Amino acid sequence: MALMKHFPRPLFCLSLILCASAGLAQNSGRFYGTTADGIPVYAYTLSNAKGMQAEVINYGGIVTSLTAPDRSGKYADIVIGLSDLDSYQRIRGYYGAIIGRYGNRIGGAQFTLEGKTYKLTPNTGVNALHGGPKGFDKRVWNAREVSGPAGKSLEFTYVSQDGEEGYPGTLSARVLYTVTPDNEFKIEYSATTDRPTIVNLTNHSYFNLGGAGSGDILKHQVTIYADRFTPVDQGSIPTGEIKPVKGTPFDFTSAHTIGERIGQNDPQLQYGKGYDHNYVLRSRNGRLARAAQVYEPGSGRVMEVWTTEPGIQFYTGNNMPELLQARDGKTFGRRGAICLETQHYPDSPNKPNFPTTELKPGATYRTTTVYKFSAR
Repeated sequence: MALMKHFPRPLFCLSLILCASAGLAQNSGRFYGTTADGIPVYAYTLSNAKGMQAEVINYGGIVTSLTAPDRSGKYADIVIGLSDLDSYQRIRGYYGAIIGRYGNRIGGAQFTLEGKTYKLTPNTGVNALHGGPKGFDKRVWNAREVSGPAGKSLEFTYVSQDGEEGYPGTLSARVLYTVTPDNEFKIEYSATTDRPTIVNLTNHSYFNLGGAGSGDILKHQVTIYADRFTPVDQGSIPTGEIKPVKGTPFDFTSAHTIGERIGQNDPQLQYGKGYDHNYVLRSRNGRLARAAQVYEPGSGRVMEVWTTEPGIQFYTGNNMPELLQARDGKTFGRRGAICLETQHYPDSPNKPNFPTTELKPGATYRTTTVYKFSAR
């Protein structure tokens, strides 16, 4: 696959590192490493005038670093970033990556579409997770800078061939990252297909608002704007039920710390070893609306999640290793970060009562998610 890394000389240098060198200014990315199969990978930096900065690489569209201010105005990295490209290729966990062709789980690694059954490549027992063993998180994406209403953005594109990991149709995917003037990290997804297929794209960043290396996330206070969730079986596949959260440990309609109820003797918490569930967001009719809010009392950082999607997966790092070596010498442990993955529901292709994830030729899949940062 051709790597689109050379562009005409921009008026704006996407990576501040490159601005010092006129010779390098024609290339908006800096060399990051080479994949095991010999493809070069590049890193890019997005920033705003306030000081917020994101670093991303075109391997998996991974967000390797994202900074946000605390109550004193100090910026710190609040996502898990691994130390090098080799780590991203070796370590399972989808740290910061674009997830596709289908985010989350598909039961039995198969589904039926228009009367035909498609068998996917299983990668978690008999089920398929996050697009398979070599999903979008393991692909090298084309990257280029583009201009938009909020300034410069980074556009990633990838063409997933018909039959890749068992999915039908050639899917042309586009993901746009923007750091806005309002301290938002905005992600816009779109895709088209030449055959009926399914698609469910998301981002799998792990957040610790205390900053990298600050300990676990059990004191983070979480609000999720959802009155219902989708219970799972022992394999973490939705049962097809949609249940109210009221009266359960899954009720985050008002703020609760993660550690408050995570250890309760509830079968759903036992299945996921903690929170790893899809929440049914309140009706929004495809409009951008607030889905969740996280507050970290030590730093004062606040993260709001806004999305056009109908669901959000709340994951509390239950399967993280006891010691994870991250970038800049930082370390994380089990439950050292949380994920809030905006999405359609897991296993939707096998659950007729869930919102459809089918995409047909001539239609365009579009979703938007915004992570907005402030402090109090």
